[in-house]
This record gives sequence, C-alpha cells and structure tokens, in this order.
Amino acid sequence: MVIEITVENLAIIEQTQIRLGPGFTVLTGETGAGKSLLVDAIELALGDRADSDLVRAGASRASVSVVFDLSDQPVLREKCHELGIPMEDNLLYIQREVFAEGRSQCRVSGKLTPVAGLKQLGQILVDMHGQHDHQSLLHPDRHLGFLDGWIGEPASSLAAQVAEKLETVEQLRRKLNAIRSGLRDREQKIDLLTYQVNEIEAASPQVGELETLENQLSRLKNAEKLALAATGALEALSTGETTSVDLLAASIRSLEDAAKLDDALNAVLEPLRNAFYSLEDGVRELREYESSVQSDPEILEETAARIDTLRKLRRKYGDDEAAVLLFLENAQSELALLTNVEENEADICEKLALAEAELVQTCQELTALRKEKATEFANLVEEQLHDLAMERALFEVRIEPKVPDITGADKVEFFFTANAGEPVRPLAKIASGGEISRVMLGIKTATAGKAGVPTLVFDEVDAGLGGRAAAVVALKLEQLAQHYQVLVISHLPQIASKASAHFRIEKTETAGRVRTSVRSLLLEERVDEIGRMISGAQLSESAKQAALELLGAH
Repeated sequence: MVIEITVENLAIIEQTQIRLGPGFTVLTGETGAGKSLLVDAIELALGDRADSDLVRAGASRASVSVVFDLSDQPVLREKCHELGIPMEDNLLYIQREVFAEGRSQCRVSGKLTPVAGLKQLGQILVDMHGQHDHQSLLHPDRHLGFLDGWIGEPASSLAAQVAEKLETVEQLRRKLNAIRSGLRDREQKIDLLTYQVNEIEAASPQVGELETLENQLSRLKNAEKLALAATGALEALSTGETTSVDLLAASIRSLEDAAKLDDALNAVLEPLRNAFYSLEDGVRELREYESSVQSDPEILEETAARIDTLRKLRRKYGDDEAAVLLFLENAQSELALLTNVEENEADICEKLALAEAELVQTCQELTALRKEKATEFANLVEEQLHDLAMERALFEVRIEPKVPDITGADKVEFFFTANAGEPVRPLAKIASGGEISRVMLGIKTATAGKAGVPTLVFDEVDAGLGGRAAAVVALKLEQLAQHYQVLVISHLPQIASKASAHFRIEKTETAGRVRTSVRSLLLEERVDEIGRMISGAQLSESAKQAALELLGAH
C-alpha cells in the first residue's frame, strides 16, 4: 500500500506531503483547488507521460515521490525481485522528476529505471479509476484478467497449464521448422559439419593443452641453458669439493657438540636443521630436473607442430580448447539431426500433434469454465450497477475464440449500456468517464478480496450521484476498503463521512502566487468540511448537525 506521497513544484503545488494508512482515505476541497493534481502526481510516479508544462513556473523541475509498504504483499515482493528491484525493509521507493527543459528521470529504490519498467511496476501497485484514457477497463485485453480474477484458483490453475503446454508446442514447432528449413541446404551443411567434426576429432584437443605445450616448447628450445644452470647449481650445492650441503652439515655438528654445554643453542639448531632438510630435498629435485632436461630435435619439431594445430583450431572454432570441444559437441548434434532428418521429422511431428491436442483440450476446459462463470459474474456486476444509480444498466461478458496464447484461446470483452432500450456495446468505446468509474467500482466490489492490486484510486467516482445512490457508493467504497487501500477524491458528504482518514485540498494566494496544499483533518475540522459539502460556501448549524449525524452513523 501507499504510505507516503511527496509532491514538489507540480503545477500549483509548491510542496506537500501526505502520509497514508490502510483502509479508506478521502480527499475533498473546492472545485479548482487541485484535487486531480494529486491523481496526476500518482500517475506520473507510475510511468504516465511527462509534460514539462507540469513544472511549476520558475522551478527547474517537478518531483513526485511515492513510498509503498509491501510487507503484507508477498506476490508483489516476488514480482519486484523478478524485475531486479531492490527493497529495504519491504519498502519500495519510487521517484519521478520532470525537468523544465522537457526530459524526465525515474528512480525505483534509488536505481535509475526506464519509463517502460516503471509502467510495468505501476500496473501491479495501483489501479487508477478516473476520467483518464489509461484506465484498466478502457483496454479490452485486460477484461479477461477481471473475469479470471473473480473466478479465482480454478482459472489460474488452468491458465498456468495452458502456458506450460503452449511452451511445449512452440519448442516442438521451432525444432520442426529448423529441420525443414535445413533441408534446402542439407547436403552442403552435412559436408561442412562432417569436415569440422573430423578435423577436431582427429586433433583430439585437451582442455589446457596449448599452454602446457608452449611451456614444453620453451623448455626444449632452451634445454642446453637449463641443463647448464642445473649442473652448476648442483655442483655448488652437493658435488663440488666444498659444497653448501657439507658446510651446513658441519655447522650443525659443531653446534650440536656445543649445545651439550649450553641448551640455548638448541633454539638456533632447529631452523638450521630445517634448512638442511629443505636443502637436501631441493638437491634431490634438482637432480631429477637435470636428468629430465634433454635436447631432442624430433620432440621439439613434434611439439611445435602440435601447437600449430591447436592454434589453428582456436582460430576457427573457439578461444580455447574448451570452446573448441563445445563447438564439436554442437556440430555432432546438428550433424546427427541432419543425417537422421526423416526419422527426426516424423518423431517431432508425432510429438507436436500430441502436444497440440493437449493444448486444445486444456484451452477448451478453460473456455468452458469461463463461459460457465461469465453469466454469474455479469449478473453480479449488473446488480452492483443498479445500486449505483444505474438502474437500467446492462452488463455482459462476451467470449470469442482466438489463437491460443498464454492466457488461453479466449478473447474476453465487456459490453455495456446505461440506458433502457439501447443495445449493449463495447464498454471501452461507449462508456463516459463517470460510467467507467462506477462500472469499475461495481467490478471491484464484486471481486473484493479475490483479485486486484493493493491500492485503488477513484477520481470523480461520484459524478452525477446524489441521495440514496451516493450513500450506496459510499457503502461500497467502505466495503472495498476492507480488502484494499482505497483513496477517493469526492464532492459528496456521504462518501467523505465513511472514510477513516480525511484530507482537505486547499488553494491559497501568497505574494501574488497561487499554491495548493493538503492538510489532514481532525474530527472537528471534518465536521466543518462535511458541513460545507452539505450546505455550500456558508456553513450553517443545521449542516454541521447533519455532518455530525453522518460521521456518527459511520
């Protein structure tokens, strides 16, 4: 849910900060005070189009920051993890800046994020319902999600099976297409692959072999120098008239005799003995090395030739022997596929036919479920619309076939009419802004607790309402707030009185500049504000009494 919104230099909002809690929050204020600017601010933070005209005159940039608490939203936390979005203590920070020269910048938890990524994230965090062209219901491709969300687990389970089976079908189709497209140049490809496989197999490269051979080549080329160095060192250490080994041994014997007279010399003897043992080991290894160093022109030539072969393989097939061997493995697989193309094609065709049949069967099961539930869902939404002062409204869910994708083989679209005697038409094309808000309210009330993002924002949901209908809308919003965080901009006292938190949006003029501010209202201030909404500009005692009664009823 949203826990904090901070807006700076956005149109007539110089600076304001709102702290929100769960449940039902209402924002009220005079017409033109800037209530819809807050909706614009949220939309901007969630990836809506940035316009430099939004920047307050005289400011270099406008900024909107929204903080979300996802502590009780494990699915959303997992989605953020999939998108690579970091969080701190389950808090998600989104900031959008619009600069006066026209560019904009998005940050999510401090990380620069493209607008497309911000929009993707925004769709799972907040559902905006107002008189704007990006609402969920104005996109028919999202209608299926509302129906499936209401159906619940049976639909989501079948949809997951459809996605899995579709992936199997697509993989088999790719294999089959690869085989069939390969037939056109099959013989040429077989010749090339056969040559490549034979060349690598004949060489039989080993991982790390080239480096080992290069060291060996260097040793063979310098065998004489290396042998002379080893012989000279051995002579100084152990084979000359006076050797290091003999001198060290004599020193140790002398000190051992002296240590019988003074124990302190034993501490000196220990490192000398260790040095003697190490020297003996070194002499032994040096003798072995001396005997292994030999100048052999034949081996030298063979080693140089092997190095040339390996370098040639690297130039053609990979950066090292591991890459060359991987190329060999892939070439062998492709060659086997091409040489057995008829057998493989028949096998894949059989598997594909079976997979397609399973996909069709699962899609049919999902379609049957949706059609079975669609009428019940439509009737439930229609009942909600009748309560919302749309007594003649008709609502239908129409399901048409389409080519299967990860959602199934159904195109779902909502049809609607608000007027008696008029046929239903596509909701996204004919509904007005106020009607769309009430239809969404009806759908959300019908699906409350089953699906949807955690935060719902309603702008002008009360357009054209009054009396009993306004009271019903208020009740439905209150019901929604038991399952979602609900933020409502309203002109109706019936709705404002049901909220658990109330903010007033005010426009003032200071030093010739207009500014909008947002203020949280205490109970006494709420009475005055709701009274003003009842009576108009002049707050009367009767209006205050009516406000108290509305708040008391709540």
